[in-house]
Amino acid sequence: MRGIELNKAVYLANVVYLTKCLAGVTICYLLYKYIPQYPFYWAIVSVAVALSPDNSNQLAYDRMKANMLGCGVGLCLYPLHLPNLLILCLGVAVTIGLGITFQITNTLRSALAALVIVTIQEELEKHWYIALERVACVVAGCLVALMVTMLCNVVIQAKRGKQKA
Repeated sequence: MRGIELNKAVYLANVVYLTKCLAGVTICYLLYKYIPQYPFYWAIVSVAVALSPDNSNQLAYDRMKANMLGCGVGLCLYPLHLPNLLILCLGVAVTIGLGITFQITNTLRSALAALVIVTIQEELEKHWYIALERVACVVAGCLVALMVTMLCNVVIQAKRGKQKA
């Protein structure tokens, strides 16, 4: 049985991730709380899925592209009058296929989460504006995740610059 290892660098990196997640969730929750007419709870899900423990701006951009892919596929499939399971399965297949084509396979989970958010139907009747509201909320969550990631990276770079000086 292994003991608990304390690696300061690993814990510090995860503190940054925790900070990013808390900031992103807080911002999206405030949108949810203060603009209740829109389903910003999907932004909370989106920001949680879009953020990652690493501090790569490129990965943040790739996750945003993946979310846009999932939203786009979801918007195309939403108006179809097919059973939910068939729409979801078709959407998963198309999203994965396009993700492979666009070479963003490392961020497909984000794309699939966005697809599910946009296409899942709780209502008895389909209304086109519901899908658009969900897309807007997913995009809001992605933008918050991107801003938080970039801001954290600026702060980290500034601290590194001060330490070297």
